[in-house]
Amino acid sequence: QVQFVESGGGLVQPGGSLRLSCTASGSIFRIYTMGWYRQAPGKQRELVAAIFSGGSRNYADSVKGRFTISRDNDKNTVYLQMNNLKPEDTAVYYCNAQVQVAFYSGSRDYWGQGTQVTVSS
Repeated sequence: QVQFVESGGGLVQPGGSLRLSCTASGSIFRIYTMGWYRQAPGKQRELVAAIFSGGSRNYADSVKGRFTISRDNDKNTVYLQMNNLKPEDTAVYYCNAQVQVAFYSGSRDYWGQGTQVTVSS
């Protein structure tokens, strides 16, 4: 019903920047919380940043001050601006959103396909 397509990953040197985007399409009545997760090899998927429908945000301690999450509700898009990237940021990044597809329905989580971010010299 709802598909999230994300982009913006790539290979950057330490200290570089990337901007990830994730856009939803399909039947959408309302999007509530949106967020970004990442998963490195051998690690569990972890929450990087989340933004609620009211605009409040939270971040993992490891990225606070370097990453910024934002959303454009008119475009059904969530962004993650990543600055001062470090090798330990290397992971596959996934967007996530809590979506209500119709006024009469409940909400559920949807996931993007993942985009690789590699930080290396």
